Amino acid sequence: MGLGEKIIELLSKDSLAYSKPDNLFLFLANSTGRKVESVKAEFNKLLKKGNIFEVRKGKFIPVPSRGYVKGKFIGNAKGFGFCQISRDMEDIFIPANKTLGAIDGDEVIVKAYSFDENAEGEVVSIFNPVKRVVGTVEKISRNFFLEPDNGKIPFKFALKKNGIAFKENDKVVANILRGLNKKMSAEVIEILGESDDVKTLELAIIREHNLYEEFPNEVVVASEKLPLKVLDKQKVGRVDLTKEKLFTIDGEDARDLDDAVSIKKTKTGYVLGVHIADVGEYVKKGSVIDEEAFKRGTSTYFPTSVLPMLPVRLSNGICSLNEGVERLALSCEMEINEQGKVVSHKIFESVIKSRARLTYTEAYAVICGEKTSEKANKLKKELLLMADLAKILEKNRFERGALDLDIPESKFVFDENGYVVDVKKRERNISHKLIEEFMILANETVAKEFNIKGLPFVYRVHELPTKEKVKNVCDFMNGIGINTPEIPKKISPDFIEQLINLAKGKPYEETVSKVILRAMQKARYSKECLGHFGLALTYYCHFTSPIRRYPDLTIHRFIKESLHKRPSSTRLEEMKEFAFESAEQSSEMERNADKAERDVDDLWKAYLMKDRIGEIFEGVITGVNNFGFFVGLENSVEGLVKIESLPVDNYLFFEKSLMLKGQKFSFKIGDKIKVKLIASNIYTRKVDFECVF
Repeated sequence: MGLGEKIIELLSKDSLAYSKPDNLFLFLANSTGRKVESVKAEFNKLLKKGNIFEVRKGKFIPVPSRGYVKGKFIGNAKGFGFCQISRDMEDIFIPANKTLGAIDGDEVIVKAYSFDENAEGEVVSIFNPVKRVVGTVEKISRNFFLEPDNGKIPFKFALKKNGIAFKENDKVVANILRGLNKKMSAEVIEILGESDDVKTLELAIIREHNLYEEFPNEVVVASEKLPLKVLDKQKVGRVDLTKEKLFTIDGEDARDLDDAVSIKKTKTGYVLGVHIADVGEYVKKGSVIDEEAFKRGTSTYFPTSVLPMLPVRLSNGICSLNEGVERLALSCEMEINEQGKVVSHKIFESVIKSRARLTYTEAYAVICGEKTSEKANKLKKELLLMADLAKILEKNRFERGALDLDIPESKFVFDENGYVVDVKKRERNISHKLIEEFMILANETVAKEFNIKGLPFVYRVHELPTKEKVKNVCDFMNGIGINTPEIPKKISPDFIEQLINLAKGKPYEETVSKVILRAMQKARYSKECLGHFGLALTYYCHFTSPIRRYPDLTIHRFIKESLHKRPSSTRLEEMKEFAFESAEQSSEMERNADKAERDVDDLWKAYLMKDRIGEIFEGVITGVNNFGFFVGLENSVEGLVKIESLPVDNYLFFEKSLMLKGQKFSFKIGDKIKVKLIASNIYTRKVDFECVF
């Protein structure tokens, strides 16, 4: 049990109340066998995270307990809000007069009156307030105000002058100033540009999610002190793989090359090597670079830019497995039989030198027997072996019941000035799939070894969907004419795959996949090995991308430590505690990055369509509700047909079959339809259509 857990356990006792904090710290230190300074630091950490709360002077309790819970405040334009507790609990309604001045995004402690489906409560503490707001400067009379982009904040902020020369209609970032009596104002810290410029709007979305391109100066300075090449002393004790025929395969525009692969044919199968950048050698726990990486949690990818987790000197330099240069790696070498089963493996620190930096296009050309670059042709034997092995692994994956929800991503095309001119569905071929299969196998192999060893770890988990959500999927599919099998007592990946296959080749295939995807739990990180439902795996982690994902970096450190010595019992407790912290932070930052990426994609799609008002398109109905239906175009743009724009009819909304049905007209999910573009708003990122008959 870690120190934090011990403190929480002790605070659970009713008798614990001290008039002086020093007395409390002394008691906790004596009870845990730790120094007072350590206890005080951990106590303040728990307080800052909302894991403990002072219910009255000197009386602290753990949260959750005694009706107190912590969560995120979800605001509303009308002033009331909700406290979002967890995936498994209903949100708690907070009346407008019980918010304690909390605004959307604040982390709060709530005293709940009940925990049923009509749960209600009041905010008693804002332990992690939102510090910045993005919005547009407005001038009312002689005073300036900030209209927040976040529509869930129900008021404007009075702007205080601080030397930054903002003007009306500027899009800005401002620090929130929280005064007494819940009064709030703000001061501008960054001017993003004119609020009607699409590039300014893109940057505003990025800032709204608290994401930044630039690194703090101390992080940049620390990164500049790192070596530009591998030092001789760093090679000591490592396996030298610099003579091996290994290489990278990535997209044309990739700069942070995390993984290299190698392969050899044996009498009984294959030896596959997956070699991952040893970022842990350069980013030490507790360093300023590490603290910033932990804070970011992940790299974020936009159509026009990448916001890396690590400074460019690392992500594109010494940590990137660039062609023809020595790099430090963590290698997972797997002996695989002809049936695609791993019969043995080893994980070790290595020194590598990539023979080639191949693109997916080059690798695909070689596999298809087409002419391409000379360096790619030199690796023909290896690429063909990899393609053969990948097909075996893919076959195994589907046979064990892994889901095949192949929903294409959007790929934007920009002109020389950086404005979007087209959007397409991103292609995926065997070269993409072989890298995916190899990474999945390495991730599973590493997770399995460390779970069996019983060492602290961070797993990538994907839990079973609820029976209720699966029933909703089946009701929907039955409603559009697909007869589904009886739902089993325990939902399995194989059953979900059966549902997916029932829609294969049908006009509504992609729509059904999206409905099923929405019914799934969200994959996340956890210190517990809970399995991966979508991949139908008992063991899974993210090991292969430590340049761009913090959980990968966390487990790299754990792996490296265990390779050299068995951690002490005290160290194991510390590792467990950090595994939990890393998993929680990384999951939250991943969700934040995903939302930012979707919002920016929607912005550029709205921008692309704004000059095409009046054009006719063919699409497919992708969603239906009581106010209209959504239509998806071939280029992945999606827009709304409002019910009031439909021909006059007595429409009824059938929720189970997702259908709007009148006496003359009916519209259901999966229907092909012609629509005319009538509006495209870059501010709301919404597209509107009307039907063409």
